[in-house]
Amino acid sequence: MDLAQIVLVVMWAGVTLYALLAGADFGAGVWDLLAGRSREGMPRREFIERAIGPVWEANHVWLVFVLVVLWTAFSGVFAAVMSTLYIPLTLAALGIIARGTAFAFRKAARELWQQRLFGGAFALSSVLTPYFFGAVAGGIASGRVPAGLARGSIFTSWLNPTSALGGVLAVLVCVYLAGAYLCGDAVKGGRPDLAEWFRVRALAAAAVIGVVALGGIAILWWDARPLYEGLTHRALPILLASVVFGSASLVLLWYRRYSPARAAAMLGVIAILWGWPLAQYPVMLPPALTYRQAAAEMSVLAATIVVIAVGVLLIAPSMAWLISVQRRGLRGEEPPA
Repeated sequence: MDLAQIVLVVMWAGVTLYALLAGADFGAGVWDLLAGRSREGMPRREFIERAIGPVWEANHVWLVFVLVVLWTAFSGVFAAVMSTLYIPLTLAALGIIARGTAFAFRKAARELWQQRLFGGAFALSSVLTPYFFGAVAGGIASGRVPAGLARGSIFTSWLNPTSALGGVLAVLVCVYLAGAYLCGDAVKGGRPDLAEWFRVRALAAAAVIGVVALGGIAILWWDARPLYEGLTHRALPILLASVVFGSASLVLLWYRRYSPARAAAMLGVIAILWGWPLAQYPVMLPPALTYRQAAAEMSVLAATIVVIAVGVLLIAPSMAWLISVQRRGLRGEEPPA
């Protein structure tokens, strides 16, 4: 494995962590939207706020990590993506800002109309932000972002069938991940009634994902044939693994085995995420720009790997501590001194 491959794998690991952690936070915002009317939905919203509170902003560190590594190690790809897809990326960034602002202001609001206003902004941003990220992924995967500065259409690069499929699936996967996580969190927090509420709706979300995914096969065959060929040939084993893990998660969720259901859901998402680069490997920007052509000089890649190693040593313990605090808070325990 050469240096460019190592950096590419590490960067995609950052994408995976962002999807698993921040993706669940986005999904929690959608459940906040669907929690019910003010009085009925208040316990559910309070629990969601309590569940994501310690870590939800910290999870964006993985997005920053991915962008910095892409900019440093594969600057040509970074320039092409940013100059062609700047509209959905800007909207996603605004969604992250609006989401964080609304979440913070709702906690401080005292009037019901203020809580509804900020709660609506928080929930809407939680839907739109993963949608735009999924639309960006669809534009790249379908070959609508050519190499070079601003050579792709700023509209059709993300307003197309594959991008729409990517956006919808991104939202639905976030919703299901959040539902699977919150079921276990509710049980640990002594709220089996909330766990049942999330469980039923998470199963419904999974059914919708299955329908959309089946329809997506036809969309990819028609609109992104190279990606379809890669997924149904080279990446077929990992794609089948995503189906197996997803089905196992559903069965476990059905039988209220929440901890293994969460693990299976995470493995299913990981398989989906890694199936995409495997399907188009070694190409980074379809149809022809490979990771070796896009990679920086060896000295830059080596320095990047060293910095990443140091960063992981600093970030990983902090994130583990935050998650530990979150787990203890859900169980009603005092955080460690």
